[in-house]
Amino acid sequence: MKRLSRYFLWILVLLGCAGAVYYLTRPDPVAVAVKPVTRGVIESTVVNTKAGTVKACRRALLSPAIGGQIAFLAVHEGMQVKEGELLLSLWNEDLKAEVQLRESEIVASTERAEAACLNAAIAERQAVRVLKLQKQKAISEEEVDQAQTTAKARQADCQSSKADVQVSIASVLTIKTQLERTVVKAPFAGIIAEVNGEKGEYVTPSPLGIATLPVIDLVDTSCFYITAPIDEVDAPKVKVNMPARIILDAFGKRTFPGKVRRVADYVLDREKQARTVDIDVDYVDVKDMAGLMPGYSADAEVIIDVREDVLRIPSEAIFEDRRVLVFLPGNGMLQERTIEVGLENWDFTEVVSGLEKDDLVVVSIGREGVEDGVVAVIEESGK
Repeated sequence: MKRLSRYFLWILVLLGCAGAVYYLTRPDPVAVAVKPVTRGVIESTVVNTKAGTVKACRRALLSPAIGGQIAFLAVHEGMQVKEGELLLSLWNEDLKAEVQLRESEIVASTERAEAACLNAAIAERQAVRVLKLQKQKAISEEEVDQAQTTAKARQADCQSSKADVQVSIASVLTIKTQLERTVVKAPFAGIIAEVNGEKGEYVTPSPLGIATLPVIDLVDTSCFYITAPIDEVDAPKVKVNMPARIILDAFGKRTFPGKVRRVADYVLDREKQARTVDIDVDYVDVKDMAGLMPGYSADAEVIIDVREDVLRIPSEAIFEDRRVLVFLPGNGMLQERTIEVGLENWDFTEVVSGLEKDDLVVVSIGREGVEDGVVAVIEESGK
C-alpha cells in the first residue's frame, strides 16, 4: 500500500514538472486585430487604374485662319472674356483699303446702272412712239426696226449694269470674308488659359500633319467632367448613366456624386500590358464644379451594384482562397473558416455563408504566427 502511494506521488511530481515545463516554454499568445461581422450596405464598384483628369466641357485652341503679323492682342492669361469678344487681329490694312475701294466701286456701278436703265426707259418710250407712227404710214419700217433694236440694247445695258453692281457687292463680301480670317473672336465665354504670341510677332497656320502651338487657349470654366482610364477587364461592367463617385486630390477626402456619360468604344494600348478604356463622368450637381480647374487629377469610382442590410466583413480579413480566421473569445484560439462571398470592394465583402453577425474576424492576417489553432489575444486599440 505504501509502495502504491509512493508511485502515485511520483506520477504527480512528474506531471507537475511537465506542466511547469510546458508553462515556462509555451509560446506567447499572438496579438491580433479583429473586427466584428456587421450588417450594412455594400457596393460593387469599378475604379480607374491610373489617375484621371478634370476636363472642361468646352476648350478651344484658337489661331488665325491665315498667317500674318499680330497687330492687336487684347487678352492675357487668366482674363475672363465674353462670347464674340475680339481677342486678336493680324495686320490687315491692305484688306481694309481694298474693301473701301470696292465699296466705292459699288457706288459708281450703282450710278452707271441707274443711268443705263434711264436710257433704256427712254429708248422703250421712243420705240412705242415710232410704232404708232408706222401705223399712220408716217415712218418707214427700217426706222421702226432701228428704234426697237435700240430699246432692246438699252435694256440689255441696264441689266448688265445691275449685274455689275451685284458683282461689286459680292467682291466686297469676299474681301470682308478674308478680313474675318485675320481676326480671332471668342466662340464662347471663358477664361484665357494660355497665350502663345505677342504683338508684332508673326503667326502661321499649322502645316498639314504638323501641329503648332495655338495662339490662344480658351477654357469654358462653367462646366467640367472627368475622364478616367479603367482596366479592360472591368470595362464591360460599366454602362452609361451608372452612378459614380468623383474624388479629387485637391479636395482631400471629399467625394462628389457623378454619372457615367460615355464609355469609349475602343481600347487604348499605348503601354504594354496596360490596356485601358476611357470613361467620362459628369458632375450631378453643378455647384460641385465651383473651384475646379482643368488638369486636376481625379478618380472615378463607378457603382455597379448595391445591396442593403447584408452581412459584411472588411475585405482585408480574407485570404486569397476565401478563408478567414475567427477569434473565439471562449478559449482565445483562432479558428479557420471557409466562407462564401457575394459583392465585394476594397473596403467590404458580403458574406453569404460561413459567418454569423458579431463573429470576430482577424484583419491582421499578414502578421507572423497568425494561423489556425494558435492562441491569440486582441491587441489594444491604437497599437
